[in-house]
Amino acid sequence: MNTVLLTGFEPFGGERVNPSWEVVKQFHERRIDDATVIACRLPCVYGRSVQVLNGLIDRHRPALVLAVGQAGGRAGLSVERVSINIDDARIADNLGQQPIDVPIVADGPAAYFATVPVKAMVQAMRDAGIPAEVSQSAGTYVCNHVMYGLLHCLAQLGYGARGGFIHTPYLPQQAAALPNAPSMAADTIAAGLDIAIRTALQTEHDLNISGGALS
Repeated sequence: MNTVLLTGFEPFGGERVNPSWEVVKQFHERRIDDATVIACRLPCVYGRSVQVLNGLIDRHRPALVLAVGQAGGRAGLSVERVSINIDDARIADNLGQQPIDVPIVADGPAAYFATVPVKAMVQAMRDAGIPAEVSQSAGTYVCNHVMYGLLHCLAQLGYGARGGFIHTPYLPQQAAALPNAPSMAADTIAAGLDIAIRTALQTEHDLNISGGALS
């Protein structure tokens, strides 16, 4: 039986909710195609988040791993193309850690590219009327830390699992306290994630279409 591991984060930065977990938890034990989804919440903590994720991968041996996180200020679902081997925190994590210019994996590759069909996932969401984009940067906070750790783990295990990361906008209730901040309803985020998972499971080769950016 195929397993999809889907993760979200606990709230951080003074927020009371994190849209990634609010939506991801709805998928727990859901069947998508021939796979069963396992949903888990990660701590917004450098180091510990990847330790928890690695343990989940070792336990469930998923065919697909999608980590989901919040990117306040973005207007659509962002499928990340690349993660870089650096922690450079603008704010402290939930344990007060604030690493600056610290490698995630000592002597690890400078970067890892997502192994899911990034452009196909974005196109499928757009075709369904859901705002989505290819993102060229997962940042340097815990989201990038987890994406890099995820792809490093899968590369080391080498059993063919695919991995990627999706950022969500704020939920409307978060944006209400932030003038002019874009948001997306939880139901829309959930619909986008469902499409992204199905596309990742069904698509062997990514689309050869433009997903670049000018900056």
